[in-house]
Amino acid sequence: MPRQHFDSLDIKILEMLSNNARKPFLEIARETHISGAAIHQRIQKLTSAGVILGFRTEIDPAAVGYQTCAYIGFILNDPTKFDEVVARLREIPEVVDCHFTTGTYDIFARIYARNNAHLLEIIHKRLSLGLGRTETLISFKEVFKRPVPIVSENLE
Repeated sequence: MPRQHFDSLDIKILEMLSNNARKPFLEIARETHISGAAIHQRIQKLTSAGVILGFRTEIDPAAVGYQTCAYIGFILNDPTKFDEVVARLREIPEVVDCHFTTGTYDIFARIYARNNAHLLEIIHKRLSLGLGRTETLISFKEVFKRPVPIVSENLE
């Protein structure tokens, strides 16, 4: 996607929504001294341009029974099998994100499991893709998570 150019209103809207995706458009309008209709149009423009990808609800995995978070690096015997591996990973609901990477791993994925036994079952029964080898790192605790910083010097 080509780099977008933003004015100060776009930047302010992106800052507000990245901090709180549920912030009402009318509240954004009041804080920016712009009409609600204009804010709605700006957000539609940012969404249509692919800048805003969506509005999501973030759920605590532990609260819904997923106590184990792990990162799995895939080292493929044949890197041309990337699409095949990704297609198979998409079929596993516990795999929540997947990245094509440089360095040691060809693919790096994050997975949530109910517990370590469930993780082992997923690795042995659903992740044995026969296309290379994997390395698994278990996360003890997420220390922090934040949205991408919205700073004007990156956007102008």
